[in-house]
Amino acid sequence: MTTAALEPRAGRRCHNMLNSLHATSYFAPELGKELAALGITHPRAVNFAVRAAALGPVGAGAVTATFYNYKHELVARHVPAVWAIASPEDVLAARARAVDAALRRLLGEEAVASAEMAEASRLALRATEACSRSARPLYSAHADLPVPEEPHLAYFHATTLLREHRGDGHLGVLMSAGLDGLEAVVTHTATGKGMAPKWVFSSRGWTQEDWDAASGRLRARGLLEDSGDLTPEGVALREEIESETDRLDRAPYEHLGAEDVARLTELGARFARAAVAAGAFPADLLGKG
Repeated sequence: MTTAALEPRAGRRCHNMLNSLHATSYFAPELGKELAALGITHPRAVNFAVRAAALGPVGAGAVTATFYNYKHELVARHVPAVWAIASPEDVLAARARAVDAALRRLLGEEAVASAEMAEASRLALRATEACSRSARPLYSAHADLPVPEEPHLAYFHATTLLREHRGDGHLGVLMSAGLDGLEAVVTHTATGKGMAPKWVFSSRGWTQEDWDAASGRLRARGLLEDSGDLTPEGVALREEIESETDRLDRAPYEHLGAEDVARLTELGARFARAAVAAGAFPADLLGKG
């Protein structure tokens, strides 16, 4: 029997669907509620704590390095101070409770308990079997965490692993392309797929002055038009970045196989669409406005 070859962008498409549901956790009110019960109330502190907790009680330098596109001064206002409020272990437990509640609200009890969720969980976990720890700190830290028993939480765990695996590799590609954290955000936003600048300013700590300076550096490299759009060279660089990220992230999807990747993409899209329809994301999150 001949096994179908994996299409070049199949892994990217699958990741994007899985990541869409994973990302709902950062906007879920349940997360803020659970962290507030621990004494962590500032939105940025919540974000840094839940994503970095798997690394242990790390300092600001480790968070800035692994998150890449946050201004270090913003990180340092909350890390490592957040660990004096709640331990990483308590934060991880709170995140699990928040994710459980948020997925039940966004998808509904029937979907959470469905055979499709169990199937998606199995497929996503199988894909993670081929992930690599090498030079992937956020993935590797999360890979040390136990797999939850409930399928919807196991699915979220697997999407976290696949997200961080791709993300860690992506940072190496950005560095190779000569894009610092903010330049990466500016060019991604210019594709029309990234966060709107106001969300970057509010969540990443950058100022309009920082943004303008980064845009100036990109224009000097011939990557950005005065209008804020990418030049043809900029478009080519962003596609090269994504293609190289695909290459570094290919193993999990090759391990799963083309047929199962297609099925996982289908299931992931179904869950993601349901979450979006339930209002999982702010309406003005994406775009250049």
